[in-house]
Amino acid sequence: MNRFFIYSSPILFFLSASLAPAAQVGDPAPAFTGKDSYGKIHRLSDSRGKFVVLEWHNHDCPFTQSQYKGKMQRLQQEWTQRGVVWLRVISSAPGKDGYVTAKRANLDAKRNGTAATATLLDPDGVIGRAYGAKTTPHMFIINPKGILIYDGAIDNAPLEDEMADKTRDGKAYVNYLDRALSEAVAGREVSIKTTVPYGCSVKYKGH
Repeated sequence: MNRFFIYSSPILFFLSASLAPAAQVGDPAPAFTGKDSYGKIHRLSDSRGKFVVLEWHNHDCPFTQSQYKGKMQRLQQEWTQRGVVWLRVISSAPGKDGYVTAKRANLDAKRNGTAATATLLDPDGVIGRAYGAKTTPHMFIINPKGILIYDGAIDNAPLEDEMADKTRDGKAYVNYLDRALSEAVAGREVSIKTTVPYGCSVKYKGH
């Protein structure tokens, strides 16, 4: 049984599966329709035939900020250039940590140099709850057939700003998202399909 690993801060923690996801890896990914920060409508069905990455995002979260010191942008650039649709999703409710207007989301994206396809605004938490998104970042991969093939953390190095051969505790560094995409694009089965996501809790409406 998964457990909570709580930091001293009331905002930051590793979160176990307290929110049961609507879809498990191997199931069809939940359909969604969302508006991006420029007002464009995105439907999951529009990306049928392509790999899709969903990245739950909170610009105020230290775990997100750590990834955006270069690691996240490099992955976004590499995979979008290879035809992957990469959608950042902001499910923070109005008045809560991480909430942004469309203008603020665009300023944040420009400041960070994101190479994501788009940033979806999900203030009512409809998309987030459909996927059981728990933390920022929380990553999902959907294959060209619309099947969820990865759900979990982006890597095994929380708050480590740089990619390295080993993590601070001496373990081999693994970027789970990059590994899963590389395997899937090559036609191989994803070797690590689920991991426990880490980061700041998604601040849903009503929570």
